[in-house]
Amino acid sequence: MEILFLNVLGKKGVILLIGILVFYFCLKNSEKIFQFIEDKTFGTRDYILEKCEFLFYKIDPEKLTWGLLGFSFGGALLFFTLFTLMGSVLMGIIFGIIFLFIAWQLPKPLMNTLVQRRRNKFQSQMVDGLNLMASGLRAGLSLPQSFGMVVEELPNPIAQEFNLVLQQNRLGISLDESLENMNQRLELEDVQMFTTSINILRETGGNLSETFDTISDIIRERVRLQQKIASYVAQALMQGRVLCLMPFLLLIMLGASNPEAVKLLFSTPIGIGIFIVVIGLVLLGGFFMSKIVKIKA
Repeated sequence: MEILFLNVLGKKGVILLIGILVFYFCLKNSEKIFQFIEDKTFGTRDYILEKCEFLFYKIDPEKLTWGLLGFSFGGALLFFTLFTLMGSVLMGIIFGIIFLFIAWQLPKPLMNTLVQRRRNKFQSQMVDGLNLMASGLRAGLSLPQSFGMVVEELPNPIAQEFNLVLQQNRLGISLDESLENMNQRLELEDVQMFTTSINILRETGGNLSETFDTISDIIRERVRLQQKIASYVAQALMQGRVLCLMPFLLLIMLGASNPEAVKLLFSTPIGIGIFIVVIGLVLLGGFFMSKIVKIKA
């Protein structure tokens, strides 16, 4: 009896000690913890709103907040319910937490992908835009009028960006400052070269149409080089994706042929631990493969 009491007291003492250590850690790092929670909740929402403004998407902040909450907590609840119905509450909790974490991390890289896609599209349109502006300047148009030709003749996103420059100029902002705002918004070397050349030639004098033709040739060669690199990298990226999906495809095949053997992977603590480690290693391997094959032009 005394041994049992000491064992129970010892277990309670260990739990109490762990609780005290966790409380002390949270108290010591409370500011960082609250900052982390804010970054992963309201910070994610604000980040999405900022990128939506860059993409010229109109979205209601309240609807976005409810959408993020519904997607993250709703998906986590769905995972928990499915695994609970399958008879594995522990797996439901684990996968629910994993999905909750991924759901709050996913919007940022997704928005970054959309932003980068818009920048790449703008860069590819710069050649046509510069040729059009050079033709307009040779025909006797002013620089703002040549910008207007780009807005009227070319599709988005280059039309939206130059239209924003013209709108800012009409509101009293100087053309140099409006172009610098576009440069800071897009963060592209070609746009920086374009705005810098305009600012220098407007102060010192020079032929803008010839300068635009030169910049157009440089951008055309850079885009051609980037497309060539992308064609070389595409095969390696596809191989990496296939390798990352292979363990899960094999798991599905084994589950279809021998469900009882696969069931141990989701119903025992050792199986759950192995499965989590495998997911972590696959994600880590995919991350390193993407970094290895990525080439910056």
